[in-house]
Amino acid sequence: MTTTATGPACALPATETAAGGEELWERAWAARRALGPRAVILGHHYQRDEVIAFADVTGDSYLLARRGAAATEAELIVFLGVYFMAEAADVLKQPHQRVVLPDLGAGCHLAETADIYTVRDAWDQMAAALPGRKVIPLTYMNSGADLKAFVGAHGGAVCTSGNAQKAFEWALSEGDAIFFFPDEHLGRNTACRLGMDPSDPLVWNPRIAELGGLTGDALSEAEIVLWKGFCNVHTAFNVRQIEEHRAADPGVRVIVHPECPRPVVEAADEDGSTEYIIRRCEELPAGSSAVIGTDWNLVNRLRLRHPDKRISCLKEDICPCVTMNRIDLPKLTWCLESLAAGDVVNVVEVDEEMRRQGRLALDRMLALG
Repeated sequence: MTTTATGPACALPATETAAGGEELWERAWAARRALGPRAVILGHHYQRDEVIAFADVTGDSYLLARRGAAATEAELIVFLGVYFMAEAADVLKQPHQRVVLPDLGAGCHLAETADIYTVRDAWDQMAAALPGRKVIPLTYMNSGADLKAFVGAHGGAVCTSGNAQKAFEWALSEGDAIFFFPDEHLGRNTACRLGMDPSDPLVWNPRIAELGGLTGDALSEAEIVLWKGFCNVHTAFNVRQIEEHRAADPGVRVIVHPECPRPVVEAADEDGSTEYIIRRCEELPAGSSAVIGTDWNLVNRLRLRHPDKRISCLKEDICPCVTMNRIDLPKLTWCLESLAAGDVVNVVEVDEEMRRQGRLALDRMLALG
């Protein structure tokens, strides 16, 4: 089972690399108009402003994948995001649609902390150490299509940061324990929402060959086992930053993403998915101040969208997600012009068996509501 990609990975002609921003802007819009309803452009919230302006739909990865499939007029789904998102869109797409990623090198650090080979090895070790126990695998949306297919084949489901609690509750009703990957911090924060102590979930370290550094006795009593993976953006936030903002503005509202470490979530006023953060910024009254712990591109967009509120990033000098930022205006211009000329570049295609099993895992998530 494999995922394939066709077309050059951002081999930009000199006309794109040398052109100025205004020229590229005009060319990209001309190509977009030429494509018309044949294409739908999906943009993740963490994308650059210069490309998100072209998005027909903005949202988180799962919402975008579903909206792409729902855009049945479109034969081309242009995904402004990272590779695992384009894979999910291909799993959910209509048969006549093709998914295009303007930069095939746009990966995800978090997704890459768990690969199918180390997960399979961990699963086999866990099964041998826990005879008779029914472990339900759950994978975060931020994972490869092969891991989504793996959990689909083993009775598990996918979850997002917005419905992780429902997914955990479902898994615990289906089995004796959960094996969750790849984000340790989202897993721990979700366990705490279920009333568990932060120290209750065990952490499987894939860099330790024998049982991930755990013991058979500890595993036999565990309800939740978390993969030791993390988002390099959300783990850049810390409690000291929150304390500094509160000292400067005692009335500030601190809202962070649940991919942040547990101490940061505990020190904040609220935590939630990107969609939750966007909604809360809309709900805050005029004149209020909010500090947001998530990707800078989204926070800056919220700041501009709500000039009547004081919105800032928990760490203003944080580097936006490097892989999310790989798609820029030159690459998007090249991609759209190629598509308009009939050259379908950078197609992301999931193997049929992987698509079938991955769809099972996504459908189980959808059934949770």
